[in-house]
Amino acid sequence: MTIQNRVSVLLIAGFALLAIATGMPLQDWGLHALGFALVFVPCFLFFAFGWMGGGDVKFIGAIALWIGYSQELLLFVLLVAVYGMLLTLGLLLMRQNAVVPSVLIRQEWFARLHDTKSGIPYGIAISIAGLQVYSSTSWFQLI
Repeated sequence: MTIQNRVSVLLIAGFALLAIATGMPLQDWGLHALGFALVFVPCFLFFAFGWMGGGDVKFIGAIALWIGYSQELLLFVLLVAVYGMLLTLGLLLMRQNAVVPSVLIRQEWFARLHDTKSGIPYGIAISIAGLQVYSSTSWFQLI
């Protein structure tokens, strides 16, 4: 349940390369940087309080950079919150009450997911929300 640094680095580098390749105006660079900052700063505080993992913070920030300061960014953050809540509630219920087939318990990834001492893999919620919002962004319209 670790989001490797290279994922966020590749997302940020990919944004920069595509922005240069498409001739993105400097003002738009600023709007994308603002979107990054508006998401990254509060999430970094969540990390400081132990509420989010560092990989999740970098990942959500990198996706916010792609979305930029727009209505889609608000939708993205709301969807992350909703999907994160559903994921958390589902895992908490599963960890407390679920009868798990032995074939799953033997799987390392499932054992970590089922372990009450492990965290919540918010990267799943972040990814789903990002994919859902991406089709509404200006990048998708370029395709």
